[in-house]
Amino acid sequence: MPPILYSFRRCPYAMRARWALLEAGLLVQWREIALKAKPAEMLAVSPKGTVPVLVLPDGTVIEESLAVMEWALAQADPRGLRNTGDASALIEQNDGAFKHHLDRFKYTDRYPGTNKDEQCASGLAILQSWNQRIADQGWLLGEHCSLADAALWPFVRQWRIADPERFDNDNTLEDLHHWLQRFLEDPRFERLMQRADPWSTGGQQHHFPADAIAVPLDQPLFHLALKADWQAAQASGSYRISTRGMTLEQVGFIHCSWQEQVRDTFVRFYADAGEVLLLEIDPAAMNAPLRADAIPTGELFPHLYGPLPLEAVRSVVAMTAAA
Repeated sequence: MPPILYSFRRCPYAMRARWALLEAGLLVQWREIALKAKPAEMLAVSPKGTVPVLVLPDGTVIEESLAVMEWALAQADPRGLRNTGDASALIEQNDGAFKHHLDRFKYTDRYPGTNKDEQCASGLAILQSWNQRIADQGWLLGEHCSLADAALWPFVRQWRIADPERFDNDNTLEDLHHWLQRFLEDPRFERLMQRADPWSTGGQQHHFPADAIAVPLDQPLFHLALKADWQAAQASGSYRISTRGMTLEQVGFIHCSWQEQVRDTFVRFYADAGEVLLLEIDPAAMNAPLRADAIPTGELFPHLYGPLPLEAVRSVVAMTAAA
């Protein structure tokens, strides 16, 4: 039984939690809530009444968004987000001072006596400091996406929504604009923001992501590998190639196929690749999450959200156009 996630589509805390679940290749029971009619089941496990709330199969309740992110990335962190610097100071600044100014800038009428322009200026100063980090390094903590980037971008999106024209035309935030667009244009953003009616006990039971399914463990999986990549994996003890010319760290998962998908995959991507091997994989021998995700055509392909253990490979045969 997968974990249960209580969520609200537009909440930035819930968004970053769902983003981490996507990143880690996890599948959860998805219970979208209505803020004005929170389900009794959620309040029973988390009386604070805010999202996200993740209930694990053993009954453990995780009721803070950052804790959900940490739990998800502890299951799988294929791009090494937690290994790219210390995110704690930036997340504290975001969840504290920046969120304070964001709320009062976006919802000034809820805070009597608040000066919107003052809140805008204070929030902008923080955004400009983040912009400088990105200008200097590419991302908030270095050359690669980190936990800080994943935790902060939904709140920057909220700031932009409050006054899109002002945000988009602010030249002091040029690098931050490009940084935010990386997330908004990522195919995962559409998956992240999928809609569902509020959950009820007798209603339709969704899972997140809605366009994915669990991978059966009793059917073999297959992966096409360049011979040189497989030889390198045998020398290093781990296979970390996602697909032709791309690594696990670049893509976030290793592409696999079911048997009936192998031929088309070979023809489309590997027919001119030289020596290609077909790896038959035992899905039950994996130690990282497996999830079948939909490609743009709607077809589902199994993906491994971590390195492929060599001992999970049952057989290796040459793959040819005639095979």
